[in-house]
Amino acid sequence: MVPIQWGNVLPRLRVSRVIDHDVVIIGGGLAGSRAALEIVRTNPRLSVALVAKTHPIRSHSVAAQGGIAATLKNVDEADSWEAHAFDTVKGSDYLADQDAVEILTREAPDVVIDLEHMGVLFSRLPDGRIAQRAFGGHSHNRTCYAADKTGHAILHELICNLMRYGVKVYDEWYVMQLILEEGQAKGVVMYHLLDGQIEVIRAKAVMFATGGYGRVFNTTSNDFASTGDGLAMTAIAGLPLEDMEFVQFHPTGLYPVGVLISEAVRGEGAYLINSEGQRFMENYAPSRMELAPRDITSRAIAREIRAGRGIHPDGSAGGPFIYLDLRHMGQEKIMSRVPFCWEEAHRLLGIDAVHQPMPVRPTVHYSMGGIPVNTEGRVRSYGEALVDGFFAAGEAACVSVHGANRLGSNSLLECVVYGKRTGAAIAEFVENRKLPPLDASPYLQVARQQLQSLLDQAGQYRIAQVRQAYQDCMTEHCGVFRQESVMREGLAKLKQIQQQYAQIRLDDSGKLWNTEIIEALELKYLMIVGEIILTAALNRKESRGSHAREDYPDRDDLNFLQHTLAYYSPAGIDLTYRPVCITLFQPQERKY
Repeated sequence: MVPIQWGNVLPRLRVSRVIDHDVVIIGGGLAGSRAALEIVRTNPRLSVALVAKTHPIRSHSVAAQGGIAATLKNVDEADSWEAHAFDTVKGSDYLADQDAVEILTREAPDVVIDLEHMGVLFSRLPDGRIAQRAFGGHSHNRTCYAADKTGHAILHELICNLMRYGVKVYDEWYVMQLILEEGQAKGVVMYHLLDGQIEVIRAKAVMFATGGYGRVFNTTSNDFASTGDGLAMTAIAGLPLEDMEFVQFHPTGLYPVGVLISEAVRGEGAYLINSEGQRFMENYAPSRMELAPRDITSRAIAREIRAGRGIHPDGSAGGPFIYLDLRHMGQEKIMSRVPFCWEEAHRLLGIDAVHQPMPVRPTVHYSMGGIPVNTEGRVRSYGEALVDGFFAAGEAACVSVHGANRLGSNSLLECVVYGKRTGAAIAEFVENRKLPPLDASPYLQVARQQLQSLLDQAGQYRIAQVRQAYQDCMTEHCGVFRQESVMREGLAKLKQIQQQYAQIRLDDSGKLWNTEIIEALELKYLMIVGEIILTAALNRKESRGSHAREDYPDRDDLNFLQHTLAYYSPAGIDLTYRPVCITLFQPQERKY
């Protein structure tokens, strides 16, 4: 038999075929995996598909280092869910929805014990109970951890459990489109990186757990897959995104690579030092020092660098970073409590943190905003209206438990608590429902044409060139500090760069394992997400949490104690607002 030579022609579509499942979950990280597990635990008869553009255990959740917060009271008997809730709401600069925060903090102990029973290897106290450490913004030592590889430990156990229950995993399939017809989510269109095949999955319920969008910026702790695909697809479908202006900069990205040095390092006692050898956090958050919330700590570092108290690689003043100093902690504590952070600094920079300080500066880390959902994970459309059959959880969603600024160790908690709740809601939702009617042919045809046009496009720009210009623009014009003139200039530049997308070219014209196709699709979605971020930030004329406006330095509860809802179209972005749910704590001045 003569082998077929595909060249740059995609395979013929089997237009009559549709893959059917009861539930399809997009994203193999912590939220998606926990939801899938809850569905099959609730009803093992349900057919659940998990679609991931990487292998699930390579999802970005494995990079979560520091821990998961829960009031187990193993270290501090005085802790309570109410204290955890207050810390979370205060940390959010009072933008978090307090009904969602109450659920998060009340259910935290039970979900951690459940993880332990699954086999997650948490670090232990001498008496065998789960160890708990201090973390930024938390008033008690409540962060449970597995050394500094907590996300890795949790996700591996979840995936093992999914294998045991027979969940169908489509790994290295890239979802191109959400199928939303007449207000009902009916499935997704997906592309197989291995061989270029395009398929449609039809389902009674669709869940997005696609993670964050750190790759909108040029320096981030996020992996290369964190490109905001699910958020952009949701926006393209005509649904809103919530609070996208709130982008968290983690204070301690390893300079110059941007890789995260976990907050656990400061939780174990490390210092932040400027060029004068001063622990400068005493000037910004004297009661919490290095364990102030991330937005406050990131701004403090940025201000020290601006003031000329940063450090150069030769140790002189006026440079682009400050030091994270672990030396006083001693080798035994460093290598037992935060070994991965030591390893990263040593592997990437040749620094032995036992004897040398680490160079760090803020790096884009987390997206507080996302797809708006209620506390059952159901996606909102307009006001309180819900989309039939569409769910979301994790960093891709905005429930909103983090408001304007997330506290460390609450992200893994959100993934597990709301992954579980969303899974339970989906299991109930699909019970006794029929698969929706769906003609897959037009979706398959559009997807094929989209990919073929990318392969045929004889543009002048390489993908990396356009992506770098775009990421540089976002970083320069929507960073730790923001102001109107800079952001307006940034939006104008973004429009120019977006026009270059129509002139990109792919150097790889084959169909087998063509990663450039994925990169081109990701870039399209990155551009949509970035435009929404900048537009929402420009219109929020106050400073709150991670959104620091130099031209509006004060928080404005009268006008902006509300969530932003952004609706995307190629013609522009429309903004509306939704009230914050306040049930437990009245907004007050935020001091540490």
